[in-house]
Amino acid sequence: MFRTLLTALTLLALSLPAHAAVTPFPAAFRTQDIKVEGATIHVRVGGKGPAVVLLHGFGDTGDMWAPLAADLAKDHTVVVPDLRGMGLSSLPESGYDKKTQAGDIRGVLAALGIEHSVVVGHDIGTMVAFAYASRYPQLTDRLVVMDAPVPGIPPWNDIVRSPMLWHFDFGGPDMQRLVAGRERIYLDRFWNEFAGNPAKIDEETRQHYAKLYARPGNMQAAFAQFRSIRQDEVDNKASMATRLTMPVLAVGGEKSFGANEAIVMRNAADNVTEVVVPGAGHWLMEEAPVQTIKAIRDFIEK
Repeated sequence: MFRTLLTALTLLALSLPAHAAVTPFPAAFRTQDIKVEGATIHVRVGGKGPAVVLLHGFGDTGDMWAPLAADLAKDHTVVVPDLRGMGLSSLPESGYDKKTQAGDIRGVLAALGIEHSVVVGHDIGTMVAFAYASRYPQLTDRLVVMDAPVPGIPPWNDIVRSPMLWHFDFGGPDMQRLVAGRERIYLDRFWNEFAGNPAKIDEETRQHYAKLYARPGNMQAAFAQFRSIRQDEVDNKASMATRLTMPVLAVGGEKSFGANEAIVMRNAADNVTEVVVPGAGHWLMEEAPVQTIKAIRDFIEK
């Protein structure tokens, strides 16, 4: 009987979902919806001190930043928005070029009474963070970009030819029909192929984000983030006429962008610090949170 019970318990344990890894924000953080031009942005705010803005990418929402936000909130005001059309922000029909979204972030900060800030971005958030620093250099104290190309900034023409980036041109009504009801399958492709170790993005994390992206209209808006990259390329090429002068931290996962993140940024900025996170792929906050948080905090505290 004991052996039968032990076998049953073992099978039950193996069938249970992975341990929850979507870290909640500290209770002291508040959430609010802030109206900006053309959208309503869902925002988490906490802490006290100099401001830091954390911008997520595709496959995540602002929820990805909870561990870093908790650390920085000890001595900073931390602002964590969901980008327009993603997470719990509104779903406008247009405005997904990163220059417009930089305006969204400026509108959020203005509503919160914040002028200067450090801006941190990952994935699509890197593209928005770069656009923000280019559009509002006098208000950007430091810039952190993480594991993503910046459209139009060399060696963009080489990067964009990678077959891994076919999703940049994916979208439209037929593609929406293909993905509808299969959002988890589509998202698994990114979590599996772009990770250094796919097991680091556990089942609870995947379920959490798949549920958010399956909300009506959210995947259509996510496609629009990528379909706007051609316009982003034009805007960023124009912005290169004035190089960024604020300190920039370029972080790449060893098994993803690696040192290429710094190579990109040195073509657009004068003061670039390079960090490559060993063993990590694209999903730096999920795969290597301790190393990533340390790199960002060390840079901010310089």
